Amino acid sequence: MKRLSLLLTALLVSGGALADEVQVAVAANFTGPIQVIANLFERDTGHKLVASYGATGKFYAQINNGAPFEVLLSADDETPARMIKEGSAVAGSNFTYAIGKLLLWSANPKVVDSKGEILKKGGFKHLALANPKGAPYGAAGMQTMTKLGVVDAIKPLIVQGENISQTHQFISTGAAELGFVAYSQVIKNGQIGSGSGWIVPANLYDPIRQDAVILAKGKDKPAAVALLNYLKGDKAKAVIKSFGYELP
Repeated sequence: MKRLSLLLTALLVSGGALADEVQVAVAANFTGPIQVIANLFERDTGHKLVASYGATGKFYAQINNGAPFEVLLSADDETPARMIKEGSAVAGSNFTYAIGKLLLWSANPKVVDSKGEILKKGGFKHLALANPKGAPYGAAGMQTMTKLGVVDAIKPLIVQGENISQTHQFISTGAAELGFVAYSQVIKNGQIGSGSGWIVPANLYDPIRQDAVILAKGKDKPAAVALLNYLKGDKAKAVIKSFGYELP
């Protein structure tokens, strides 16, 4: 019994020694899901996920300037591919963890109609949009307005957010009557939780394929590898789907 007890103690100590933390740059639209997943990940693996949230374009610049991130959960698939090509991310580690949906949303339940006709009718003073140069959901919003033929009329009314979180804040506080956000930011129990919204048809913008990738600083780090494997598992997929994303 004493030998068994010593063996169990040794296993526990070695397991604790293997537990690590991983620094993750997370696209702002994925804030809700990763907070849920982080708790499950720590409980199931012992590893701790330390997340920072922001625009993918800004993370790209920060990582190139030496930021200590080990994993990137991008809002697109182009940035991880580019980083692999440039040598700042690990080749073969990238994969699509979620496919995002674009939503035209207002905190006012009477503003946005079910077909998005307000974009053509007008009558609003401000429309919030994440910076299309660094935020894929902002770029998708611009593509939508361009395809609908309303971009020139709406451009002077745009209030630009640094990322999708700030864009959501502009709308929720009334600084802008409406704007383009990620569906995941407002979904509750499988539908738009408050205000009014139009889920933009997927044929109006390029697919928002969100890729994960291990960065150079996370190469050969067990916690980084464990996180990407966990994102491919059933528990993480269930969380991702519950926030309105499509799964690849």
